[in-house]
Amino acid sequence: QVQLVESGGGLVQPGGSLRLSCAASGSIFSIYAMGWSRQAPGKERELVARIVNGGSPNYADSLKDRFTISSDNAKNTVYQQMNSLKPEDTAAYYCNIAWTGGRLDPTVRSWGRGTQVTVSS
Repeated sequence: QVQLVESGGGLVQPGGSLRLSCAASGSIFSIYAMGWSRQAPGKERELVARIVNGGSPNYADSLKDRFTISSDNAKNTVYQQMNSLKPEDTAAYYCNIAWTGGRLDPTVRSWGRGTQVTVSS
């Protein structure tokens, strides 16, 4: 059983910043990748950013100039720094990880419950 606990969401004015955190815990042998997606009301969930262990981060093209993903592998934690926030960034943000429970176990993807980000004046 793996749990993902997200934090850092909230209400922010346009132009402001937020830093999201997501800590993974449980029977994790190895994490292959960590990332963030978001879903606005009435829209499909979309990838925000993803980082593969030992690799470079990938971003949605429209967000790479304002969002930065990072991870602390020792803490099984992924962060997302969001700057110059816009009202259209308003969404529920979901953390996800690709992990294995053992050396020969298959890779599993798990999702957090989401944290709400609202950008409004």
